[in-house]
Amino acid sequence: MKAIIFNGPDASLTLEDIADPKPAAGELVIRVQRCGICGSDVHLTKEHGFFPVGGVIGHEFAGEVVAVGRGVEGFREGDIITAMPGAGCGECEPCRRFGPLTCIHGADMVAGGFAEYTRVKAATSIKLPASLTLADGALIEPMAVSLHGVRLANITSETRVVVLGTGAIGLAAIFWAKQAGAGRVVAASRSDRHAQLAQLMGAEAFVKTGDGEAQRVADALGGAPQVVIECIGVEGALNQCIMMAQPGGTVVSLGFCTKPDVVVPALATYRHVSLAFSMAYSLDDFETVARTFDKGHVEARSMITETIPLAAVADTIEQLRAGRGDAKVQVDPWMNPTG
Repeated sequence: MKAIIFNGPDASLTLEDIADPKPAAGELVIRVQRCGICGSDVHLTKEHGFFPVGGVIGHEFAGEVVAVGRGVEGFREGDIITAMPGAGCGECEPCRRFGPLTCIHGADMVAGGFAEYTRVKAATSIKLPASLTLADGALIEPMAVSLHGVRLANITSETRVVVLGTGAIGLAAIFWAKQAGAGRVVAASRSDRHAQLAQLMGAEAFVKTGDGEAQRVADALGGAPQVVIECIGVEGALNQCIMMAQPGGTVVSLGFCTKPDVVVPALATYRHVSLAFSMAYSLDDFETVARTFDKGHVEARSMITETIPLAAVADTIEQLRAGRGDAKVQVDPWMNPTG
């Protein structure tokens, strides 16, 4: 099969022919039909330690089951599914409370969506409702990331929420904050290129960040935010959120910054701000996204700006790294590279 191979942070991604995967016990093999490009595919491929050299990347996928491993129940060839890109023991407290990617024994990662086929764990897979498209299926993973984080914020009908960042995770956070019943949601970003998308996903207003941002956010919300959801993942973001939040507020970090980010504890203490960090998702999050889409709440489709073949993945990731402004690009491994 054809697949995109990660060759290390100082090397280019390459399109190669490798062996087709075979399902081990408890696994499925799917014919990948859509896989989204995640911000981690863009940024963490330039850093050490996040992807195995020589491995296939891509973890926002959906496809058709073409092989079923020993001991698998509830799935058969022809099922259209999506899956978490890894599994844990399912028994330890972190697995039960937060999802299998936090397993204390280490998650068994099986991501490999930038390929014609990939193997997944049946225990962390779900069938897609008939109403969903394959593109919808590949949106479930990033939507679940934001759902998992928004659930930590304990949003009510009285809650004022600001979401910092309008990439795919930020846009999804806006959506889930509104689904949770937030009284008012504002999107904030240094760029206004996704301002319309933010409002389509449920934001009542868009605020450009920079000098005076806290006051502009408070004006747009009718008061300082009780919840700040950080989706930018850059140094300085946590303190930025702390200073934006109402005293007694909550900051939820979804940005996955991989560099030290200085927080002044005295400022957070003085403002009595709570910090929450969210790791990935649970299978229930995946199922909730699928049910929500099935009910007709498919605003997330608007995030998809382009679908590309495998042959275009490496160049597209370089363009995104250089500042190309797509909210979500998806890959169709079976698309003719010449169009």
